[in-house]
Amino acid sequence: MTEKTAKLTYGDMELELPVHTPTVGPDVIDITKLYSQGKVFTYDPGFTSTAACESTITYIDGGKGELLHRGYPIDQLAAKSHYLEVCYLLLYGELPSADQLEDFESRVTNHTMIHEQMMFLFRGFRRDAHPMAIMNGVVGAMSAFYHDSTDISDPWQREVASIRMIAKMPTIAAMAYKFTIGQPFVYPRNDLDYASNFLRMCFSVPCEDYQVDPILSRAMDRIFTLHADHEQNASTSTVRLASSSGANPFACIAAGIACLWGPAHGGANQACLEMLKEIGTPDRIPEFIARAKDKSDPFRLMGFGHRVYKNFDPRATVMKQSADEVLDLLGVENNPTLQVAKELEAAALADPYFAEKKLFPNVDFYSGIILEAMGFPTSMFTPIFAVSRTVGWISQWKEMIADPAMKIGRPRQLYTGESQRDYVDIENR
Repeated sequence: MTEKTAKLTYGDMELELPVHTPTVGPDVIDITKLYSQGKVFTYDPGFTSTAACESTITYIDGGKGELLHRGYPIDQLAAKSHYLEVCYLLLYGELPSADQLEDFESRVTNHTMIHEQMMFLFRGFRRDAHPMAIMNGVVGAMSAFYHDSTDISDPWQREVASIRMIAKMPTIAAMAYKFTIGQPFVYPRNDLDYASNFLRMCFSVPCEDYQVDPILSRAMDRIFTLHADHEQNASTSTVRLASSSGANPFACIAAGIACLWGPAHGGANQACLEMLKEIGTPDRIPEFIARAKDKSDPFRLMGFGHRVYKNFDPRATVMKQSADEVLDLLGVENNPTLQVAKELEAAALADPYFAEKKLFPNVDFYSGIILEAMGFPTSMFTPIFAVSRTVGWISQWKEMIADPAMKIGRPRQLYTGESQRDYVDIENR
């Protein structure tokens, strides 16, 4: 993989650094020995120019608007596949055969229940606790209930932990939701698919039957699929950093959930819905579009454009199709927020300013609309994101554990504090 070298001149030293060529993407200069040979560090806040690992799972080209999982474009997977098949692909590297997929789905389905004693954990939270706070606590506590899958040196225990987390995360998220609204927990059912099971656990009640509409189930499955993994983002990097210390898998995923909770990461679709509610009515859309164009106004249209995708978000096209299907099914007549969303989308797409700036609706815009139409409160948007992203975190975790080059993470710093000074007794200060 290393064929080229780069030369770095620093003072009177000239260092020769290996250059790695990836399958796709820019070359990577290897600075592993920069400190030992040159006694200098690099400075890269946010690690935006630093490859912290070698991975074969997901590739993003923001300029082209491209997202590949194991080489497969996300739009093809979202249109032709389904979430659990994508989970298999991310975990094992290839699309499954029919028999392999049936076996995998069976293993996931048969692990969806959680340990009954974990119910007491939920009751220990306040009723007004945020569902993400509950999920973070419950997932972190899984290591106290599943001792037989915490030894990261055992490949079989890693496999069992992976299946358990993919299977149980929807159950935990749904129970967190039910707890916060004061309704009884709904147990999973083995005769339902992954997305349908989650919707039923969230919206059914014991006093009446609940049938999951296939359009809503397909839309939820696409939300899961389109958020399954996104390369080395903040939460994935957090999972990798936590796992580099040898922490058990449940603790690592809990760390990822904590990072995802940040509004700059997992809260984008929630922020989008809050913006739509701030706009309030369709007649105010021109006012907010004008504000978005005004450079002196700090207001920004949430759900438009993307930090990584500088052209268009490849996930948005498929998500828009699902949003249209869901809104056609459920209607927007009695929901002012959805009315604003539909008209804002049309107004922005027709405005040359947004086309020139490539500020197209992204996946968060459409997923927020879908979840609002289904009846989820905004507080559940990020927990649903966490359910989706679990397989990505686990795939990255498994890859890192198996990497012979793995070592505990230890970022360096640019220290600008005081140099060494002597302690002064308190009476002399």
